Amino acid sequence: MGIFDMFRSPDINSGVQQFNSTPGAVLIDVREEDEYAQGHIPGSINIPLSRLRDVEDAVDDPDTPLFVHCLSGGRSARAVAALVEMGYTAVTNIGGISAYKGKVEK
Repeated sequence: MGIFDMFRSPDINSGVQQFNSTPGAVLIDVREEDEYAQGHIPGSINIPLSRLRDVEDAVDDPDTPLFVHCLSGGRSARAVAALVEMGYTAVTNIGGISAYKGKVEK
């Protein structure tokens, strides 16, 4: 790993591939509801960072693989830290949808 790798954002495209190949995984979009409504990755669920505690209603098993994204990767990084603190054990920040090259639905 080079010196600049620690500053590189996660690649959302490979993150979505990893999500799609992980049985039982949940893809969480932590953008606000209006952002989610403008376009989101198929199969994702919207739990805004501001209401992250609501994740317990959608995902009751703390060992469920969670793949988290937002617009640029900043909110998803904060969400990952909060989810780990809440007891979730398999949480991955896959970055920001702004770099996503796949299909988006509204």
